[in-house]
Amino acid sequence: MSSIIDPRTGEALTSPDAGNDGQAQAGQSAVRPEDVIIDLNAGNIQQVLEASSQVPVLMDCRSPDAEACNQLTPILEKLALEYAGAFLLAKLDTQANPQIASQLGVQSVPDVKLISQGGLVDGFQGALPEKQVREWLNRYFPAPEDAPPSPEEQAEAALEAGDVAGARDTYQSLVSQYPDHYPYQVALARTLVAEGRRDEARNLLDNLPPEERDAPSARGVRASIEFGEQALSSEEIAALGDRTDSDAQYQRALRQVADGHYEAGLDALLTLMKQDRAYNDDAARKTLLQVFDALGADHPLTVAYRRKLFALLY
Repeated sequence: MSSIIDPRTGEALTSPDAGNDGQAQAGQSAVRPEDVIIDLNAGNIQQVLEASSQVPVLMDCRSPDAEACNQLTPILEKLALEYAGAFLLAKLDTQANPQIASQLGVQSVPDVKLISQGGLVDGFQGALPEKQVREWLNRYFPAPEDAPPSPEEQAEAALEAGDVAGARDTYQSLVSQYPDHYPYQVALARTLVAEGRRDEARNLLDNLPPEERDAPSARGVRASIEFGEQALSSEEIAALGDRTDSDAQYQRALRQVADGHYEAGLDALLTLMKQDRAYNDDAARKTLLQVFDALGADHPLTVAYRRKLFALLY
C-alpha cells in the first residue's frame, strides 16, 4: 500500500508499506497499524479531509471513557488492517477535540463517518457488532478474500459441527458485550434449546422487549421449544413399532423436528398432509408452518418446502 500524501505539503500522513521479509503470507498485504490508522486532531484534520480525495477516510469519533467506544474501536482497527488500505481509519478523541467534534456534527459517541472527496458519504452511530460493521463496510469496499470468520459465523459453524456448548459460549460472550443487540439473545436461546435447557431459553425470550419477543426469529425458537415439549420421547417413538397410522406418522415427524432432523420431519409432515389432510384438525400443515418459523424465512429448507406446500395446496 502506498503512503497517503497530504495534498498541501506533499508529506506522508501515513508511513509507506512495511516489508515482510520479501513475502506476503497467505496473500495478505503487509500492512501495519501505522499504515492505515491515524489519530485526528486540530493539526491534521484539514489535511486528512483533503487526503480523502485519494483514499476514503473512516472517522471513528469516540470518547476513551465510553464503554461502547472501547468495544467498537478495536473492531474498526482490526478491519482497517484486514481491508489493507481500502480506507484510512482516523480516530477522533471528542473529549480532547470538542470543537472538531462539534464541527463534524457529533452528538453522541461512538459516531462513525465515511468521508470521500472531502464530503460525508455515510455513517452510523453506536457500537455495532463486528458482523454488522463488516456488512456496512461491504456496501462500499470489496470484502477481503481471506477475512477470518466473525464470532457469529464461528458460532454457527460450531452448531453445524455439533459443538453446541461452543456456540453457546460464543453467543453468551456476545450477549455480554452487546446486551441491547437482541438477535444475540435469540441465538443464545436457540443454543439452550439444542442443549435441552428449554426453560432457560423460554425465560430469555420472555425478557425480550415486546417487539423483539414477537419477531420471526424469536417465534421460531419458541416453536422449537414447543416441538421438544410436544414430541414423544425416543423410547415412546420406538414403542410405536411398525404402526403406520396417521398419529404414528405425525409423532415420528414431530420427534424428527425436535431432534433437529428438519428435512426428514418436513418430508414426513408433507406426506401425512397428502394422505390425511384432516388429521387432528390439519395438524400436519400447521406444524409445517411452525417449522418454517423455526428455521427462518430465508432458510433453504423453508424456501423449498414452502414451494412444495403451495404446490400441494393449489
